[in-house]
Amino acid sequence: MKILVGYKRVVDYNVRIQVRPDGSGVVTEGVKLSANPFDDIALEEALRLREKGIATEVIVATIGPADAQAHLRNGLAMGANRAIHVVTADAIQPLTAARVLLKLIEKEQPQLVILGKQAIDDDCNQTGQMLAALWNRPQATFASKVEVSANVAKVTREVDAGLETIEVDLPAVITTDLRLNEPRFIKLPDIMKAKSKPMESIDFASLGVESGDHLKTTNYAPPPKRSKGVMVKDAAELVAALKTKGLL
Repeated sequence: MKILVGYKRVVDYNVRIQVRPDGSGVVTEGVKLSANPFDDIALEEALRLREKGIATEVIVATIGPADAQAHLRNGLAMGANRAIHVVTADAIQPLTAARVLLKLIEKEQPQLVILGKQAIDDDCNQTGQMLAALWNRPQATFASKVEVSANVAKVTREVDAGLETIEVDLPAVITTDLRLNEPRFIKLPDIMKAKSKPMESIDFASLGVESGDHLKTTNYAPPPKRSKGVMVKDAAELVAALKTKGLL
């Protein structure tokens, strides 16, 4: 079994996001970039399936600028067999990402595609569902447990009412939730080994992918700053203050 894992690079979750003064986007210069946490979980699950003897090869793929190769090396150090880098300097929206991944599926013929349920930069939570629809294959989203046997995946999903367990025929798309696993720590010897693992670069334009970018962001703005609190002497003064602000 071959597993394809989507592996997006985002601003690290520990970084305090700053909006550019002109409102054209988020400051990324000099900011730490790292793997989307949900994608690290997706890769960890693929590696565990390989360690169980269920999968034979794990491929990580990203869509991003030329300097994203260091990010892919991180995925290789974590344990992936090889990497695919679709090179583009443009921002990619979910439908376009799904169409790119479909091209990689047609090329690699994986039996399982595992993606993070969403990326922490845009929180769209759309790519996995769109990919399954374009591929015309089953999907199991928000996975908190995955069991694969023969040509079937048994997936426990996190839903509003609790947990739901479904079975999907392979090939299929699975998107991962936080409770699925805890990604492994990368060791120095693994980082050194990653340098010799194969990485394929593909120019975005060569794929012939139709852009699905129907949305255009015109402006970015940070959340409004909270005003300082006001001390009141008693409940009556509190009620009066709330009425003055039109909250009561």
